[in-house]
Amino acid sequence: MHQHVLILRALCALALAPCEVRADDCERLPKPTVTLKRHQEAFALDLRTSFRTLTLLGPAGTRPGMKVLGLTRGTAIVSFQTRIVSYVDPGGRWECASPQLTVTYGFSPMTVYVAREFPQGSCAWNEIHRHELRHVRAYQEHLEGIEPELREALQRRFVTGDPWRGPVGQARNRIQQELEERWAPYVKRMINKVDLAQALIDTPEEYARVASSCAGEIRRLTR
Repeated sequence: MHQHVLILRALCALALAPCEVRADDCERLPKPTVTLKRHQEAFALDLRTSFRTLTLLGPAGTRPGMKVLGLTRGTAIVSFQTRIVSYVDPGGRWECASPQLTVTYGFSPMTVYVAREFPQGSCAWNEIHRHELRHVRAYQEHLEGIEPELREALQRRFVTGDPWRGPVGQARNRIQQELEERWAPYVKRMINKVDLAQALIDTPEEYARVASSCAGEIRRLTR
């Protein structure tokens, strides 16, 4: 931003009248904005994978000897839609640019696995599926929970109150580069903090409860 201010002052020193016109035209632009959207996508249900494979796919912290009967996996995504409303001076040298950003974030794909050893509709399948739906809710609640912090950080950076000023095309290139190099990794790090919430669900007590449910059906099918 300081670089843009210095450029503006240099131009004004060369030609005061055009700068006065520019200020009037720049004020007509809308203010910069940031809009956040949560990605909405139904989860896929996978019933073809064995519990042995799920155990290999499961969290790194899975204790030795423990069998993973169901699993919920989501991949963090973020996308940016950038619309630049700008005013270019008649000479085509400089511009005022107002970025209008839409940030979409979430998980895609999200897959719920129930091991194929458990017939759909059985007591064991229902118990495992019910447990995995708790993970789905944890994913959804986490996305909602981080939204205020994401909005505050992005607005502090991009909602500057006034249009950005500088050479023609500089604002768009600068914003795209910054979104890719700084903000995409930041948003994904925030999304991936969901692992902390998921760990609170997969307690030893919960594993023991599910394993011993349905009159021993789960233990029999996983011998």
